[in-house]
Amino acid sequence: MDITTLIVITVIVFIIAFAAFRLFDVKKKKKKLELERSARILPLYKKAESAAGLTAEDVLPFAQNLLTRYDTFLYLRELGELHLFPEEYYTLIKGAESSLAQWLEFPTELDACPDEIEHIKRVTIDLNGRGNFIHYEVFKYRVNPPHWATEYVWILGVVGPFFDDSNPYDFPAATFSRVSSTVDKVTPEEEVKWVHENIGMRR
Repeated sequence: MDITTLIVITVIVFIIAFAAFRLFDVKKKKKKLELERSARILPLYKKAESAAGLTAEDVLPFAQNLLTRYDTFLYLRELGELHLFPEEYYTLIKGAESSLAQWLEFPTELDACPDEIEHIKRVTIDLNGRGNFIHYEVFKYRVNPPHWATEYVWILGVVGPFFDDSNPYDFPAATFSRVSSTVDKVTPEEEVKWVHENIGMRR
């Protein structure tokens, strides 16, 4: 075996080993994140099982928190206790905001919850020119040092698609964000177009 062949084989083995390690690492982090999310609303589970039961006051801080809002809604719906969910957080925007924050937490994405997040606008697309509309909610977010994405300042995030009859906390299948899509470089309309064509239309 000559040296060139040996080098090629070594490089291939290294690439395969690295890919396998990366896949294992991502799966491990994803599992850890899922456990953390369940643990975040564990106090609600315990209170619901107690003699006193859940109250709206118990639920409020979990609805206020970006990282527990979505799961809190789903849990209350499962319990049949949605009347305890605060009305001010029962909106499409608040649900989409929490969905984006949870998505950004994934280790393959931002690997963190934004320190600041703001809704910019809704962008609507007419699917076939006949008034069949779908909607995407566009946010901007940023993180504080020492996170690696601090240099990008305000980054765009897109959540959707939603329809005219969508309800708050309906699952948005095309939630996505490209860290390079900052507010000074890309318009909300341009980012929605990219997400719709590259994510939404493929799901």
